[in-house]
Amino acid sequence: MTIRRIAEEQRLSGAVAQGNTLYLAGQVADDTSLDVEGQTADILAQIDALLAEAGTDKRHLLSATVVLADIRDAPAMNRAWDRWLDPAAKPARMTIQAPLVDPAWRVEITGIAAIPTGT
Repeated sequence: MTIRRIAEEQRLSGAVAQGNTLYLAGQVADDTSLDVEGQTADILAQIDALLAEAGTDKRHLLSATVVLADIRDAPAMNRAWDRWLDPAAKPARMTIQAPLVDPAWRVEITGIAAIPTGT
């Protein structure tokens, strides 16, 4: 069994691949000065980069969990999500409200993706 850790930091890896499955850590915005829509777009760009590094892309995203600090921000988050989403390859998704570690973070997204065979 091979496990590959991507974008390792002090306490975690940005993603971990095992076999043909990629597990994304919770991703938060690099630029916390952005509004929720902007933070979501920032996070989705990070997810694209992690998926690419693992040899996959958003069309292979199986599931996503979106955590909002304030559920009333869902429409703003969804605007960024809808621009990013491939409508032919929608993942299963859950959106919840929960306190985030840094009060400047308004949204955090994690997910699981398939890695196509041969990558």
